[in-house]
Amino acid sequence: MTTMLDRVTDAWTKAWGDGDTASFEALAGDGYVRHSKSGEEHLPDVLRHIEQQHAAFSGFGIRILSAIEDGNLVAIHWESTGTHTGEFMGVPPTGRTVTVSGASFVRYRDGKITSESVVWDPRELLSAVGIWHLGHHHV
Repeated sequence: MTTMLDRVTDAWTKAWGDGDTASFEALAGDGYVRHSKSGEEHLPDVLRHIEQQHAAFSGFGIRILSAIEDGNLVAIHWESTGTHTGEFMGVPPTGRTVTVSGASFVRYRDGKITSESVVWDPRELLSAVGIWHLGHHHV
């Protein structure tokens, strides 16, 4: 028997890791919303973001470091890697290999994903492509 943990991680990995969003779309319930530091995104926005990631980073892939299920929540600790070969967020290609990590907390009801909260630091990505430096600034 396939668990909801298996269904969610499979659909999420196919979407973000492979750019194949069909199984994620099929699992997303009406009114699905993704919450992040930048605000709320609905399914069409999330799908566009996935497409942009794959267009800007060749060899883009995602690895689930750990995933657990508790009640109606699936928590996914992930790491993504790709080579910056296309424009992303207005930044021209740098050719740098980028690795970013974060966590997604996916809620579901009646077998459908209702919401996702993602936590990651965009400065990690910007630093990896060389346009933002993490650390101390000297005055």
